[in-house]
Amino acid sequence: MTPKTNPRTIQAVGITLEVIDYLHEHDRARVTEIADALDRSKGTIHCHLATLLEKEHVVKDGDDYQLSLRYLELGERVKDRLGIYDVVTDELSDLAEQSNELVQFATEEHGKGVYLYKKGGERAVQTASSIGKREYLHCTSLGKSILAHYPRERVEAIIDRHGLPGYTPNTTTSSTELFEELETIRDRGYAFDDEEKIEGLRCVAAPVKAGEDEVLGAVSISGPSSRMTGDRYREELPDMVSRSANVIEINAKFS
Repeated sequence: MTPKTNPRTIQAVGITLEVIDYLHEHDRARVTEIADALDRSKGTIHCHLATLLEKEHVVKDGDDYQLSLRYLELGERVKDRLGIYDVVTDELSDLAEQSNELVQFATEEHGKGVYLYKKGGERAVQTASSIGKREYLHCTSLGKSILAHYPRERVEAIIDRHGLPGYTPNTTTSSTELFEELETIRDRGYAFDDEEKIEGLRCVAAPVKAGEDEVLGAVSISGPSSRMTGDRYREELPDMVSRSANVIEINAKFS
């Protein structure tokens, strides 16, 4: 059997994307700063930025470069591809009002969770999550509720690619333990995050499915561990996210 090889990649495209990613993370930057961070020559980075500027993907303010508003258009187009974004926003707005906590919707792409929408209720905590941000799947209720409905081979591929980094003493960093937990989540229908990503924060999430093997994403409720306790954490909130996920699933069938 012929060994599998990785496809050829184009170095120049890779550098351009590194520049875009850096500007996304740092909002604005100068040529020298980007060159130093990416370990590239100033001439190389200047050429890539000049091309991005000509194609209107960045703007220049003095010596600083920033991403242009073109990414608003691109982001809206990608959201529309989901097909249920309007349903998600309506349902999560209701869920935030009912729970008074932070509610979020995420989907999986390239083995990580991507936040597509978040809404805060009256008592919602502020977290570092933001629209478009990518997170590891194994340490959040959103991610685990998605992984629980993936074939084992797909989960193994995600672990091979991204690993199972630990964030708190509660993070699962063993693949054996993770697969055992995913089986429980699949049978139960929802997932918990018991301070696994952030100490002091608990979450519960339910998957939004389009079929037995297709997961569109997941809905979660997050709050401080002091409020996420007892029957509220173990029964009331799981019922709420499960109902919201079901509403989105039903609407997805007719979208």
